[in-house]
Amino acid sequence: MKVMHRRCAGLDVHQKEIVACRRIVNSRKVEAQVRRFASTTAGLLELADWLDESGVTHIAMEATGVYWKPVWHILDGRFELVLANAAHIKGVPGRKSDVNDAAWIAELLAHGLIRASFVPPQPIQELRDLTRTRKQIGREIVRHTQRIQAVLEEANIKLTSVIANVLGLSGRRILEAIVAGESDPARLAGLGSARLAAPREALASALTGRIGDHHRFLIGQHLKIIEQLEATIAQFDARIEAALAPFRDAFERLTEIPGLSRTSAEIIIAEIGTDMRQFPCAGHLISWAGLCPRLDESAGRRRSTRVRKGAPWLKPVLVQSGLAAGRTKGSSFQARYWSLKGRIGPKKAAVATAAALLRVVYAMLKDGTFYHDLGPDYRRPRNPERAAANLAKRIRAMGYEVDIRKPATA
Repeated sequence: MKVMHRRCAGLDVHQKEIVACRRIVNSRKVEAQVRRFASTTAGLLELADWLDESGVTHIAMEATGVYWKPVWHILDGRFELVLANAAHIKGVPGRKSDVNDAAWIAELLAHGLIRASFVPPQPIQELRDLTRTRKQIGREIVRHTQRIQAVLEEANIKLTSVIANVLGLSGRRILEAIVAGESDPARLAGLGSARLAAPREALASALTGRIGDHHRFLIGQHLKIIEQLEATIAQFDARIEAALAPFRDAFERLTEIPGLSRTSAEIIIAEIGTDMRQFPCAGHLISWAGLCPRLDESAGRRRSTRVRKGAPWLKPVLVQSGLAAGRTKGSSFQARYWSLKGRIGPKKAAVATAAALLRVVYAMLKDGTFYHDLGPDYRRPRNPERAAANLAKRIRAMGYEVDIRKPATA
């Protein structure tokens, strides 16, 4: 096979050490040298000097948890780095060792057989850490909210059956009053907002239960933890707002897309960045995000059309935004969603709408353009007469009579 890189290296990264194999081609002879280095900063600097002294130009490593990140930061700028998905560079079965792994990675890199993973620049990585941590804290709030609901059910308080959000304004007032010792259902129901859909009688009936000091203690502790987590999220929001300053223009333009909230736009920028040169076309980005059917064909038969796995932090946000865009009146996304929903179902229609939304994001970030909606009529058939004739034919096949007439012009 043709050698793409004559001086390259492969790294097998672990928590405590890095096994490095540098592969040097001199005339027609291939020389491979293997050494082990500590994963400390001193060890990584020694690794960089050892690779540099032999003229190594390209280095490949596996994406092993977070252990690859300090190695990347030390070597970035001195070498051309390639981060590989571990599933794409599996070695020969039965010959598994750290030395063999490093040599195998170097061999694949030398012949250009490693597909590099997307590694954003440092500002985007920092923004990504902030948005992902904020998401994790939000999940913690959801867990404690579910524990409050479980405690209420144990005390036979059916608050969640009459109030959709127990952490809303009315729900919090009622919970705080319960923690303070109030047990009269009528007084608790009076704390509800006038905008609640549930009548006061239904609310008082739902608040009639057998709540004790044990339940009050648990609810109070969960509420305290939720308040602390909400304060932490507020600090993260301020930090994310500052980190978005270099990308403010792109962020504001993305928020003009139907279905994209400010939080969704923050996550999209944090996950894919603003430089679309990393993705050759919109189809590559959609595939990387896991919003396209997988390629699974054998003997000329398509075996599976399930969407690919990918971008676990980005994909759920895009699907939720696709659903929101599909419900935006007067938008092209709404026309797309409803045209697909009847044929393929709501879930697949939401994924298809999310893919269309990501295609728009790619074009806007690549060209620096503003969003322009095509309107709900862009998906109308180019030949209405033929489309009407086809629909009439289908209706006649069901046993009905159809008479097609054009509306009278005024």
